[in-house]
Amino acid sequence: MKTGGCLCGEVTYTVEGPLRPVVCCHCQQCRKSSGHYVAATSAGRDCIEITGEVKWFQSSSNARRGFCPNCGSNLFWDGSGENLSIFAGTLDGPTGVQTIGHIFVADKGVYYEITDGLPQAAQDDPKLTTVVK
Repeated sequence: MKTGGCLCGEVTYTVEGPLRPVVCCHCQQCRKSSGHYVAATSAGRDCIEITGEVKWFQSSSNARRGFCPNCGSNLFWDGSGENLSIFAGTLDGPTGVQTIGHIFVADKGVYYEITDGLPQAAQDDPKLTTVVK
């Protein structure tokens, strides 16, 4: 079981089950919502239990973003599919997950370079975003 939550502690969650490896998203929406790029893992919706009120923002026609209404911490990205994405930095303690690649690098900020040698996709890459180990 893994745990996590927001900065103020008003929203917490538990995950029972495997976490997808971390994928970094460099799209404009992720950069605007977080102030940089987003590093996210994910888990099956039925494996995640959320305590507290999450405020949801419909960021596109097919996705919404969840954050704490008190401290503003970005917690979740919710699109179609069986998994809910979890912002990796909100997990508590050692998780055992590793970053496996980058998506939407065509949209990345001009102020940084990606130099970790991991796979990069110009847009989405289902091969990266659906991996569960």
